[in-house]
Amino acid sequence: MRKLKKGRKFHREKAQREALFKALLTSFFIKERIKTTEARAKEISVIAQKMISRAKKGGLSSQRLLNRNLSREAAKKLVKEIGPKYKERKGGYVRIIKLGQRKSDSAEMAIIELVK
Repeated sequence: MRKLKKGRKFHREKAQREALFKALLTSFFIKERIKTTEARAKEISVIAQKMISRAKKGGLSSQRLLNRNLSREAAKKLVKEIGPKYKERKGGYVRIIKLGQRKSDSAEMAIIELVK
């Protein structure tokens, strides 16, 4: 019985799950809007909000942390463009819009995007 355990496993080992999140977060920060399953969108939104808060603070340690968890292009865009854009906002940087079911396997789909 799972009690007080955070996060979804997505039937993957830890390294595979981290690679999945890194790929999704990189494309999310570069494109600022992606279409994925609802479960993945919910997991990504939590991580993305923490990363945006980290980018808002700035500083060398924040940049190094983001560089470790994202591609260089995505980390650079996050620190230079996205972080300063939300300087005055206290939270709620990400929006999830539910789309309904995918035809092939009936997975619940959603769009995750940055709030303007």
